Amino acid sequence: MKIIAVCGMGIGTSVLLKMNTEKVLRKLGIDADVEAADIGVARGMARDAEIVLTSEDLAAQIGDVSATVIVIDNFFDLVEIEDKLTAAID
Repeated sequence: MKIIAVCGMGIGTSVLLKMNTEKVLRKLGIDADVEAADIGVARGMARDAEIVLTSEDLAAQIGDVSATVIVIDNFFDLVEIEDKLTAAID
């Protein structure tokens, strides 16, 4: 499974979201490739991904992709990430 963590600039917050997503996936025992990207790069990467994690303000900018776009309100909240990933995967 390929997951893209997206923020506006592709530096700090997407890396934070990527690391927290990897923690959640380890806890759940799910093997996935998680990549961090800025919104410009993410549009292309999302075409090959199953899931895109991003903020509400960037979700609409991802465009028309087959990936499930999940809005994460708090990139620090492991419970939110876990709940939303679990719901999308099940």
